[in-house]
Amino acid sequence: MEPLRVLELYSGIGGMHQALRESCIPAQVVAAIDINTVANEVYKYNFPHTQLLAKTIEGITLEEFDRLSFNMILMSPPCQPFTRIGLQGDVTDPRTNSFLHILDILPRLQKLPKYILLENVKGFEVSSTRDLLIQTIGNCGFQYQEFLLSPTSLGIPNSRLRYFLIAKLQSVPFPFQAPGQVLMEFPQTESEHPQKHAIDAENKTEEKKIEEKKVEPNICSDSSTQCSGKEAILFKLETAGEIDRKRQQDSDLSVRMLRDFLEDDIDMNSYFLPPKSLLRYALLLDIVKPTSRRSTCFTKGYGRYLEGTGSVLQTTEDVQIENIYKSLTNLSQEEKITRLLMLQLRFFTPKEIANLLGFPPEFGFPEKTTVKQRYRLLGNSLNVHVVAQLIKILCE
Repeated sequence: MEPLRVLELYSGIGGMHQALRESCIPAQVVAAIDINTVANEVYKYNFPHTQLLAKTIEGITLEEFDRLSFNMILMSPPCQPFTRIGLQGDVTDPRTNSFLHILDILPRLQKLPKYILLENVKGFEVSSTRDLLIQTIGNCGFQYQEFLLSPTSLGIPNSRLRYFLIAKLQSVPFPFQAPGQVLMEFPQTESEHPQKHAIDAENKTEEKKIEEKKVEPNICSDSSTQCSGKEAILFKLETAGEIDRKRQQDSDLSVRMLRDFLEDDIDMNSYFLPPKSLLRYALLLDIVKPTSRRSTCFTKGYGRYLEGTGSVLQTTEDVQIENIYKSLTNLSQEEKITRLLMLQLRFFTPKEIANLLGFPPEFGFPEKTTVKQRYRLLGNSLNVHVVAQLIKILCE
């Protein structure tokens, strides 16, 4: 088989390139394109032999695209226009312009690529931009399938639900194609047991329902009191339902423990949460242990912001979180800090997050890349194992 000629758009730190390697499909990245200078430094550091174009996609002409003579596109367009916490500007957001340029150029290429893989945030599937994408590839003769997938379905203890589209230039549908449906599971392969697949799919659908259900925190001033006739939150701003969900995730033996992804010898002091932050955000932290089989999605603000940016790790495993939190009532600020410090909570290191995202041990950062920059770049990246699996399915 002739190696595929791959164009990597919005290449970032090279998650797509890494996934392509992991898929073992014979391929060569003919060009990677991104305007983020810090991301480009990291890309060059890890893929020194790949042509990296530091320019805007809108600035690339049809002739330039044609000259690259690619037969596969891997891309992860800016997600800000579609994210649930953003303004959801969709096609009106200027950050969508580069992607609209790709959709304009695609039908006019001298030779259409055979394969397309796109990654974005959950929310993209209900956007006008997505409708335009579907219309464009449909007119070009592509068969496609959409997915919402999380690394947990591959046994990785990290929730990172993302939208994916795979498309192939052919007249026959994919064997697993479900028109109009966004699949929540990887397609079944020959070797898989159909019954197991059905159970997994059911579990994932249930998981999605839980994830989408916005739970209002049931806040009481005293965690031992009764709130509006119902039992109060046991500790932290978590409902009994949320605590139960986390316990269920931790008992799912198909998912590995976090300790498999942790670094052995690090200077933990530089990653411990500052006492002031501990006090301020104590009730909002998502705390996991090395034996946990779950962690929340790490975002680009991790390490700087504490609310909703990713889990923190409790390094004293013999201390019970519940006992610490229940003992906080009526204590002075100093005493509260002393109690909370007993948990020895720390941030995950950039390397540990890279491990959870599926980057191999040899993947690294140039020395001058700061910790803050590393967190930011990883928060914008994708899960390598999930994409590698989809590339294999696409090229089968």
